[in-house]
Amino acid sequence: MRFKIKHTLDRMRAGKIKTRHGSFKTPVFIPVATLGAIRGLDNRDLKDMGVEVILANTYHLHLRPGDELIRELGGLHKFMNFDGAIVTDSGGFQAFSLGFGMEHGVGKIANNIFLEGLKEERLKEIQKERKKLASVTDRGVRFKDPKSGRIVELTPRKSMEIQSNLGSDIIFAFDECTSPLSDRAYTEKALERTHRWAEECLEYYDRRQALFGVVQGGEYRDLRERSARFMAEREFAGYGIGGSLGKSKQDMLNILDWVIPLLPEEKPRHLLGIGAVEDLFNCTERGVDMFDCVAPARWARRGHLYISPAEGGNRKNKFRIHIKNSGFREDTRPVDRTCKCLVCQNYSRAYLRHLYTSNELLYFRLATYHNLFFIMSLMDEIRRSIEEGTFYELKRVWLGVG
Repeated sequence: MRFKIKHTLDRMRAGKIKTRHGSFKTPVFIPVATLGAIRGLDNRDLKDMGVEVILANTYHLHLRPGDELIRELGGLHKFMNFDGAIVTDSGGFQAFSLGFGMEHGVGKIANNIFLEGLKEERLKEIQKERKKLASVTDRGVRFKDPKSGRIVELTPRKSMEIQSNLGSDIIFAFDECTSPLSDRAYTEKALERTHRWAEECLEYYDRRQALFGVVQGGEYRDLRERSARFMAEREFAGYGIGGSLGKSKQDMLNILDWVIPLLPEEKPRHLLGIGAVEDLFNCTERGVDMFDCVAPARWARRGHLYISPAEGGNRKNKFRIHIKNSGFREDTRPVDRTCKCLVCQNYSRAYLRHLYTSNELLYFRLATYHNLFFIMSLMDEIRRSIEEGTFYELKRVWLGVG
């Protein structure tokens, strides 16, 4: 893997990453194809909207259809007929999402409303109500497959083996993603575990792949800085910034301000699992090169469609409308008049509302196409604004601040 920075603007970079299976420009939003597919779309759709790289999930592909089968069938590129670059995560995020994330009922960033007034007694009640499906040991993570009930264990070496079988271009070291509700003592223990696992991954990974280390440490500055220094001292091709990102978006931005200056300037930085519109601006501004997130497709399936500031999109409504709203029943406008996707060029809000309320399958394809095209186009705009020196003007149009 080669990374070339072509333009800079303050802490921002616009560049290009070249892999065995093609190149992609940065900063980049990477669509998530968990099981080797983005729900509702095929590879022609991805090519039409300029998708050059996708991210697939190590844990889920290991379960279904199986990484060894994918290897026998020629690797993930051939299996899903995708000729661009493929990134795979390590499976470490599932240690959180099926573990403390499920038990605590929170995501990577804890919701302040959820936390407000939360007492220790109530947290214990929540933990009893929610049975987690993953448990962490110093050796690795034991998962219970919710569909089959079988026990699966991932270790650093096993994660490297699975990702080698998948044949992805960029892979991540196995790490423990902690909960925003994890205390300092647990977060520090998990950090030490992640660092030991990183060393194992460096020993066992497939040298044909580019291995990224993952900076952990939760919301604690000294732990984040310790982790960033540890990763920077080792021969990783790039760096992920993962784990719990605090209890607010500002916490997340603080973490980036602590970590990014400590990482090698010449290597790419990937903010794992983040991709809201305001995050793309605020995190790119701090030097992030790569993002991945399930949000565009997930929000589409739930009836939320992205709109630009020209259509009333703003931080308060999170740049989305809910197509189920009765006000769209007779609305002949496209979702967004500034959007050049095939959905906005051919279909009305009224029609999309009809499809959604009728539970027609076509809705899911059209909505997913629009949302992903929208985010890809926005990322293109952000990249060009760095190249042309107009980023702050663009940010002011979208977020109201420069």
